[in-house]
Amino acid sequence: MHCSWKEVRPVALVDCDPLMRVTWTDPVTGNRGYLVVHSLVSGLATGGTRMRAGCTMSEVEDLARGMARKTAVFNLPVGGAKGGIDCDPKDPEARGVLRRFVEAMRPWIDAHWVTAEDLGVPQHLIDEVFEESGLQQSYHAAIRRAPDVEHTLRRVRAGLNSPVPGGLLLGDVVGGYGVAQSCLGVVQARGWDHERTTVAVQGVGTMGGGAAWYLHEAGLKVVAVADASGCLYHPDGLDVPALLEARDRFGEIDRDQVPADVQRLSRDAVLSAEVDVLIPAAVSYAITPERVPQVRAKVIIEAANTPITPEAEQQLAARGVPVIPDFVANSGAVAWAWWLLLGRVDADPVLSFSVLREEMLAKIPPLLAAWDADGTTPRDAALGMADRQTEQNRVAEAEGRLLVSIP
Repeated sequence: MHCSWKEVRPVALVDCDPLMRVTWTDPVTGNRGYLVVHSLVSGLATGGTRMRAGCTMSEVEDLARGMARKTAVFNLPVGGAKGGIDCDPKDPEARGVLRRFVEAMRPWIDAHWVTAEDLGVPQHLIDEVFEESGLQQSYHAAIRRAPDVEHTLRRVRAGLNSPVPGGLLLGDVVGGYGVAQSCLGVVQARGWDHERTTVAVQGVGTMGGGAAWYLHEAGLKVVAVADASGCLYHPDGLDVPALLEARDRFGEIDRDQVPADVQRLSRDAVLSAEVDVLIPAAVSYAITPERVPQVRAKVIIEAANTPITPEAEQQLAARGVPVIPDFVANSGAVAWAWWLLLGRVDADPVLSFSVLREEMLAKIPPLLAAWDADGTTPRDAALGMADRQTEQNRVAEAEGRLLVSIP
């Protein structure tokens, strides 16, 4: 039986209470917004801003904690934070709500909080709002520390807007590419044949769509994808590039462009697909204890933030289904953004993909090895990595050895 590390050890350092919680009410619409700063490293914290109807403080706090884990696992010199707005991104008032939220959070955005895209808030939109507020770009709090701000800003924009195959931009696909590499790390560790490995992806947005694209390109069979309108399934594999090309501006696939031999199933059918790998890449808490009996995948890779509740993950572990946690699997976007800020990568997609592939393929096999050896879940093994790095950062910062240098 696979047990949770929390049953046998103290709470990890990265799981401590957040440093700060802010609740904001939009004076125009009455919508609520939240900022949670979980931790600061050298005075900085990083984490995207999401927008969805029903977003809560509890959700944002969980996401901020996840960001602290991500930065620790990838040894990034920054703490974790998250912003969230309770508003439907399709609402005509949504853009104004986002702009007023950014203006209200400006003291933190100006000096401490580096934010970016997230659910319901694409990068181009948040950058436009930042420019309107005189902040130029959403990485502002880090960029302003550079000795030549304009030079760093140009490098960041060049990296985000570098074209990649498929007609997209590097900044839009790098997170999904990281998820795909997490999946390929599992395939490598298990010794599976690419052409026989089957995958189901819940969500075809930035993260899920990108993951599906790169897994299809790597030769795996993506047999099921789901968007808000339902699940599309074909046992021989879907034409992923064509389906992604058929998405509208809200990320939903136009069913009129889907081939007739593709099965149309209910939205949740993707969770019960009989596949090697399931990638929940849509919403938080998609897999609850009630849905665990439906899951038939051998491995789950969390591309969304907290798509599986803790209770559901314990049940999956008891069934022998390992879960690669979000703070490892979907960290490619934040890791790459900070490598771009720190000068480790630039606008060359080949270099960015090479560095991210190397990092992901190095992190996944040890997590599965611990699971195979003694039942330590991938989450617990990764938390141990994050905890050790957090303690090292804490000591280094106390001794004045941890300094963030933005070139």
